[in-house]
Amino acid sequence: MADNADGIHAGRANYFIEYSRDALEHIRFMTARRQRIVLEAIDRCLSHEADIETRNRKPMRSNPLAPWELRIGDIRVYYDIKGQPVRSVVILAVGIKDRDRVRIGKEVYKL
Repeated sequence: MADNADGIHAGRANYFIEYSRDALEHIRFMTARRQRIVLEAIDRCLSHEADIETRNRKPMRSNPLAPWELRIGDIRVYYDIKGQPVRSVVILAVGIKDRDRVRIGKEVYKL
């Protein structure tokens, strides 16, 4: 997999994965172990069928973060899907869920 300076990498699949600057910063707040878990899960779960609802991947009700959520244990990845000119998944935020709240970077959201 090839990475570039913009946080985009092309996988062997149907979607390009792009990380927003905010999402990259959220991931940097995590331990190295959690970072690895998140990046591997994003590649595994979102590079092929990002727009298909599963037990751990679902469209969200209207909220300020993103239209889609990926669950990885207590970690939540919030993303959007773009279709033009190339199908891509844009990772907008990554946080830790605790009951009805999600800590994203230094902010806490009630969803």
